[in-house]
Amino acid sequence: MTAAREAGAPTSGRTRGRFPRPRPFKTWTLRSRVVLVVVAMLAVLGAVIGTVSVLALQNYLMTRLDQQLTSALVRGQHTADNLFGTSPTGPDGIRIVAAPGQPTGTFGTIRSGDSFLFPVILTDRQSDSTNNQPAAPRDVGVLPAEALRALPADGNARTITLGNLGDYRVAAYPLQNGDSVIIGLPLSDVQATVGQLTLVIVLVTLAGLVFAFLIANVVVRLAMRPLERVAGTAEQVANMPLDRGDVALSVRVPEEDTDPHTEVGTVGAALNRMLGHVASALTARQASEQKVRQFVADASHELRTPLASIRGYAELTRRSPHELPNDVTRSLGRIESEATRMTSLVEDLLLLARLDEGRELDHDPVDLSLLLIDAVSDAHAAGPGHTWRIQLPEEPVEVPGDAPRLHQVMMNLLANARVHTPDGTTVTAALAVDADAGQAVITVADDGPGIPEGLESTLFERFARGDSSRNRATGSTGLGLAIVQAVVEAHRGTVEVRSVAGDTVFTVRLPLALPETAAAGERPAEVASAPAEPESPGE
Repeated sequence: MTAAREAGAPTSGRTRGRFPRPRPFKTWTLRSRVVLVVVAMLAVLGAVIGTVSVLALQNYLMTRLDQQLTSALVRGQHTADNLFGTSPTGPDGIRIVAAPGQPTGTFGTIRSGDSFLFPVILTDRQSDSTNNQPAAPRDVGVLPAEALRALPADGNARTITLGNLGDYRVAAYPLQNGDSVIIGLPLSDVQATVGQLTLVIVLVTLAGLVFAFLIANVVVRLAMRPLERVAGTAEQVANMPLDRGDVALSVRVPEEDTDPHTEVGTVGAALNRMLGHVASALTARQASEQKVRQFVADASHELRTPLASIRGYAELTRRSPHELPNDVTRSLGRIESEATRMTSLVEDLLLLARLDEGRELDHDPVDLSLLLIDAVSDAHAAGPGHTWRIQLPEEPVEVPGDAPRLHQVMMNLLANARVHTPDGTTVTAALAVDADAGQAVITVADDGPGIPEGLESTLFERFARGDSSRNRATGSTGLGLAIVQAVVEAHRGTVEVRSVAGDTVFTVRLPLALPETAAAGERPAEVASAPAEPESPGE
């Protein structure tokens, strides 16, 4: 049974794929809904008109047939009364059907008690050559006795099915001898006429619906073109990077689609007004951001000199030949270390400001393998309590870029893993090549406690800090990962993070160097001879 279920699973999937569930009507496009509504209204209108026409024709034909039946019944009754009067019905009763004036197909019989005498149907109106009388009618065969017995002799027409003869309109009338004469006329002509009219109406309605669908589709498509142009403008604006940078929002809805006298024109005019307000807001935002960037750049640049002076004088004083008290020496050391930290912060701010201004970085060939080896060595020196691993491909990996900035990217990622994980954590830096995407892939993974929930969305923002769940051995400016993202994006790359408890991975992707622009030369001997996964001395 398990095998049967497994074998049947793909068939079920193919069946579901072949017959997809239809989408709800509210999710259809406006054009489809308008066309469908128009066609549905025409279909309902055609059905109503066709039904009324068929019923009117049927009523007219039935009325005329009932009039013919009344005349045939009167002729049959007169013939029977003339033949028998008050005497019992004799064998000449067959003549009530063959009486002059009776139409072809007339059914007739004499009801005498529970018996029916001479049930015949007239099939031929040719006269006999000897006595100038009509030829004898044909026997009917089996009759619906119960229906004919229940037929009241009041002369009113009713519909009865006479076996294989089909539907008939029949009526009964009493005779002078106590019996009743029953006359019927076939409904076949009426039914054929009504059926033919129904078929014609159905075919004409279907043809009209197809024609209406095509015309409505064309008309609605033409009517929707202004709305499509308005939607195209909105989509074009939606695809713009309005969240950053200098955005020239000059896109507007065409003038012909902003007529306030039409619904689409009202929407177009409102969208243009909204775009004008957005453009003004973006211009103001850009001006404000530019002022902030300029201030940060100027302030950072101006702070570099006094910070260097503070560090220099503190170091000079601390190294002077004069004997200084221990507390003074300790204070000078703190001044020097804080000045160093302030200098690092100023350099980070200045770098971000320059990247925000869109300054071009160097695009020289950079060997990422060498950079990663240097970065891991520095990280091991800074965090001997961690276990550091490195994984490199057999061949060197080169990308066009700015070597100092890419080295800073690696250092910041490794420092982030070192600062926010406890001692004993294993940090693995790996380099690989995605040949299909033409990218170099750098990953920094650790088995630490992971990134706190809700922090991943703001991890690369400036001055973003984690909570106390990730221990810090040193202070953090909150600029390290922001610099990583800014430098990587300046190299037309991407950076992303994936984190669960015990597995946090930062992934940087950079475009590889083109073959014709790659630097010539062999890999340095000390790197070429290094193992693919060297173990750090501290492991």
